[in-house]
Amino acid sequence: MIERVIVPLDVSSLSEAIAWVDRLKEVSFWKVGLELFVSTGPEILGILKDKQKRIFLDLKLHDIPNTMIGACRAAQNYEVDLLTLHISAGKRALEAIALGLDPHKPLPKLLGITLLTSLNARDLAFELNIPLELPEYVLKMALLAQESGLNGVVCSPQEVEQLRGVCDPNFLLVCPGVRPDWSKKDDQSRTMTPQAALAAGADYLVIGRPLTQASDPLAAWEQLKSEL
Repeated sequence: MIERVIVPLDVSSLSEAIAWVDRLKEVSFWKVGLELFVSTGPEILGILKDKQKRIFLDLKLHDIPNTMIGACRAAQNYEVDLLTLHISAGKRALEAIALGLDPHKPLPKLLGITLLTSLNARDLAFELNIPLELPEYVLKMALLAQESGLNGVVCSPQEVEQLRGVCDPNFLLVCPGVRPDWSKKDDQSRTMTPQAALAAGADYLVIGRPLTQASDPLAAWEQLKSEL
């Protein structure tokens, strides 16, 4: 089960990122997000590949279709395993990306962002002015992603059971907002424990601060391993 845990490199320097990869040697799947990628560029991706690690490039792309296609094709050069884009970019953009990747290069799994896990039902209604219940909105976004040819979605673990019952069996569900009982929720609004998320049908769990902000990250990793 531990190979289904993705650990974010939420740091701003290359040296910090390498230090975490060397510190948590057993972690096989790392997430590179906006902070690290914007701060240091793609060099960390090559380093992770050299260390035979899997890569989740979490840039949450959102733009006009032509720009998103160009960015996704550029990301293929890094041979990443997972790549994120916002479903709210629309079906035309999503379909164009799903069909527009270079077939002669490694194809990343395309994941659509349903709704950021920092947002809750009140935010959806009163800030984003979307007149849908949160589970219904997430379901509609996931189905749009599936219909558009994406490989899966990023969703809160609280929505996994519903999506797993409706989406195709091979449709990937990747969950941030996963928090062991012994960790803080931080800024995540829709959380669940790792065991519960996997039982609900999650394919991958993104677990960062419970490990990287622990007083003893190695001990936290060993505890997570034992629980899974």
